[in-house]
Amino acid sequence: MKKKILFMLSSMNIGGVEKSFLSLLSTIEKEKYEITLLLLEKKGEFLSFVPDWVTVKEASWFITIKPVILQSPYKTVCEYFINWNLHRIPGFIITYFISEKLDDRYLYYEHVMKNVPPESTKYDLAIAYQGPTDIIDFYISNKVQAAKKISWIHFDVSKHQINKKLYKKLYGKFHDLVVVSDEARQQLVQLIPSAEGKTRIVPNIINDELIIEMSKEAIIFDPKYKGLKILTVGRLSEEKGQDLAVRVLSKLRENGFNVRWYCIGEGKYREKLESLIKEFGIEENFILLGSKTNPYPYMAQADIYVQTSRHEGYCLTLAEAKCLDKPIVTTNFIGAFEQIIDGENGYIVDLNEDEIYSAIKLFIENKEIRDNLSKVLSKKKQKREQPQFSV
Repeated sequence: MKKKILFMLSSMNIGGVEKSFLSLLSTIEKEKYEITLLLLEKKGEFLSFVPDWVTVKEASWFITIKPVILQSPYKTVCEYFINWNLHRIPGFIITYFISEKLDDRYLYYEHVMKNVPPESTKYDLAIAYQGPTDIIDFYISNKVQAAKKISWIHFDVSKHQINKKLYKKLYGKFHDLVVVSDEARQQLVQLIPSAEGKTRIVPNIINDELIIEMSKEAIIFDPKYKGLKILTVGRLSEEKGQDLAVRVLSKLRENGFNVRWYCIGEGKYREKLESLIKEFGIEENFILLGSKTNPYPYMAQADIYVQTSRHEGYCLTLAEAKCLDKPIVTTNFIGAFEQIIDGENGYIVDLNEDEIYSAIKLFIENKEIRDNLSKVLSKKKQKREQPQFSV
């Protein structure tokens, strides 16, 4: 009899967590496990990549919860009044202010989700895969019946603002807390000491052969440009640091370097980046390519891969760039030191424009350094650790 496993994510939009989930699926034997994927919203470009043997469901209740969580409490109260849901107003207001006063979001989520029906199926294993995400962790811990529950933590909790009282209570209901790097584990335990005995490290799964094969797809990547191409992949957001990339490229161009910088990814930060690009007058040389379901041909054809993130958990794109033997410059976020040996298979720099500029300048001026880094990566392809489920 197959073991039943439930994974829960917000959607299948293009992103590192979603990509790592697909890679993880490729390691699971479908003959042994019955997999269900529960999405808050059944959407996203990666949805078509989910294997047909996986059952995909949408959380129908989320449509009523979403506005309450995302909008201001004032707007929620106004909507209750307009829709004549007057009986909901006192409880909501009281719970909200008590939660704020005690700095305990658990009380708030308990109230907001009290009418959310529990999951009807009982599972052997239930995984909140997009941790820490309040609503997903709360739903798995409180509304799902499972012999074992796991919260899979992809982010640096020291940078990702979470309510400590909420997560102390939530994590108390999980059997295991999976983190993607040792540094991420240390930050989690420092923030929530009671989590220490439950944590285990499972690095993100990378399918090297698939990435290399997908990188061979024929694309048109600025063929007329003869200078060096820098690539960054990631959601357009402040935490990914593309604004630093804009400033660094401006300085590189001012100093006469024939280089262009390309960003793959989409997000709410696009408008600000476009404004910044225009401000520095580098519209022709800093190019936002948008999201790509297959970024690997661009990565393969780039000369240098740069990660400008302010914080990460593990950073899947670094592992992918390594897989394709790219010379790498990365900022020193959590997890970087577990993938890059500074000076041997890439360069790790402090999170500032001058450091990033200096490392890229060194790469541009010294093709030998770039070639040596690529050779080291080519010789030392790492075997990825496969997760073992204890069901």
